[in-house]
Amino acid sequence: MARVKRGTTVKQKHNKILARAKGYLGRHSTTYRAAREKTEKAGQYAYRDRRVKKREFRGLWIVRINAAVRQNGLTYSQFMNGLKKAGVTLDRKVLAQMAYAGDENFVKLVDTAKRFSAGDNK
Repeated sequence: MARVKRGTTVKQKHNKILARAKGYLGRHSTTYRAAREKTEKAGQYAYRDRRVKKREFRGLWIVRINAAVRQNGLTYSQFMNGLKKAGVTLDRKVLAQMAYAGDENFVKLVDTAKRFSAGDNK
């Protein structure tokens, strides 16, 4: 059986890993073994944090909505309950953008939520 020389294949594999490790500190960007360990761990963090990012943004949106709603004399839970009773189907991302921008339509939404959370249903 003929001997298989894999030098070019291994070099390509190593270069691919080292390219991913570009910018890492110390020998983690220059030696294959350290670079492979670091890039594997970085991949695990990236996979995990793509899911965590969604949770963190939802929390940020809730904080922004709560801050804007409290300036208008309502709490976050009362606001969301009032919007649900009023049939407003805006998601938290859009509400947070409106609150952050200081949109006058957000104040109208707060007034609507106040009416419906109080039970007037006008």
